[in-house]
Amino acid sequence: MKRIALSGLLLLASVTTFAQFTLGLKTGVNLATLKGDVGDESNRLGYQAGAWARFGGAGFYLQPEVYLGSKGGEFGSINQDGTTYHGEGKVNFTTLDIPVLLGNKFGFDKLNFRIMAGPVISFVLDKSAKENFEVATDFNNYKDQTIGLQTGAGVDLGNISVDLRYEKGLSNINKSGQYDQKQNLWHLSLGYKLF
Repeated sequence: MKRIALSGLLLLASVTTFAQFTLGLKTGVNLATLKGDVGDESNRLGYQAGAWARFGGAGFYLQPEVYLGSKGGEFGSINQDGTTYHGEGKVNFTTLDIPVLLGNKFGFDKLNFRIMAGPVISFVLDKSAKENFEVATDFNNYKDQTIGLQTGAGVDLGNISVDLRYEKGLSNINKSGQYDQKQNLWHLSLGYKLF
């Protein structure tokens, strides 16, 4: 029994010796598009700001994050039952995003490169829409939660961290069933390691 307890303590000590924990803040911009069958889409510039944690060892890490962001999209004509309605629409979302990324880093202590991927859940905190179509459309009919997948790469230089990611929407954000819309984004963020 003493041998098992001693082996467990040695294993725990070796894991904590090689495991690293980092906590930081981040801010950045994103380029969002609502992809789907609503018509001509165009990109929307948004922001993100929040915090992240990273822990792991031997080059592998788990990085959960939480941040506020703005997303949405702009689109032109809408195709409905083979008919095209002309006008303009714009949808804006303020979201609380929680990605959980699994990654690998390589390089040196003060300079390393990272690759990462993982799921993200987005909670819509605020939504607004503007429309100018020939017929009435319901742009306020959007879900309060969506799921996506993020993948990307980053670099750490001392306490500075830079990430570039692509987020692919997996769930339809339009709950009316009339349109299939998925939020896709490019993220560029700058982070600072607190410790």
